[in-house]
Amino acid sequence: MSSPFEFTIPTVDRPFGFYLWDIISFLSIKFANYDPNTFTFAQDIGLPFSTTTPVLLAIVVYYVVIFGGREVMKNFEPKRLNLLFQIHNLFLTILSLTLFLLLVEQLVPILYNHGILYAICNTGSWTQPIVTVYYVNYITKYLELFDTVFLVLKKKPLTFLHTYHHGATALLCYTQLIGHTSVSWVPIVLNLFVHVIMYWYYFLSASGIRVWWKEWVTRTQIIQFVIDLGFVYFAAYTYFASTYFPWMPNMGSCAGEEFAAIYGCGLLTSYLFLFIAFYIRVYKKSASKAAAKKAAAAAAAASAEAKGSSTAVSGGSVKSRKL
Repeated sequence: MSSPFEFTIPTVDRPFGFYLWDIISFLSIKFANYDPNTFTFAQDIGLPFSTTTPVLLAIVVYYVVIFGGREVMKNFEPKRLNLLFQIHNLFLTILSLTLFLLLVEQLVPILYNHGILYAICNTGSWTQPIVTVYYVNYITKYLELFDTVFLVLKKKPLTFLHTYHHGATALLCYTQLIGHTSVSWVPIVLNLFVHVIMYWYYFLSASGIRVWWKEWVTRTQIIQFVIDLGFVYFAAYTYFASTYFPWMPNMGSCAGEEFAAIYGCGLLTSYLFLFIAFYIRVYKKSASKAAAKKAAAAAAAASAEAKGSSTAVSGGSVKSRKL
């Protein structure tokens, strides 16, 4: 039996030159006594957050905790919690990167051997390793709810975008899992890539390191949603067209439940508009204000210089008359 840590020349089946899934499986068996190859997602086998009631309850508890906590914190000084915040963000950076690489490793052979249409619409892309990664990614959405808890304890403002996005995304991942939407890998892969950048930025910021690319965190999020919507709109269109309007141009049916497609399209659309509005409010208006402030300062400096020159000339004229 070959070692899971064996390195070879990268191929389609092993795009990184090693099989990361085997390495993760080996480590999981060795240290957690659990083989990820045995994982199956179903709603009736007792998996955490695999049925609707606990999912909705967790989201309700999230909103009660953060908004109730905000009221409670009015009577207390903000907490620093800098070390915990660093650990939280570093852990999510590493976890997001690992899940991203696992999905890329699984998707490259599918895309190469079967093409993009098969990858987003066929049940053949709903493989056991991919579903396992989907579920782990879904569970991390509950861990990411602590992003808001840190804001509450630090007495930072809670924006609508932040609180809406965190609660709705947990529900989104749940609906796509139970809806078996094959196109799920597109938003999940892109989201994991964005989260690597975002949580790494938060870690650096909490460590006191300032970076020039802060604005690109929001830009990549907007780009992510534009690409997401291109794929999910296509998948939803070809499904509904082939199912209900076969006379319309379509590429055949697409795997997934209708409720998952409708919720996914609606939610991702709202994310795009909200993130664009956030970008304009935070960066474009800030840039305009900074430019206006700089222009006002330059005008004030020019005015002061002109007054100084005028005073100097007047003083010289008075001296001349005295002489």
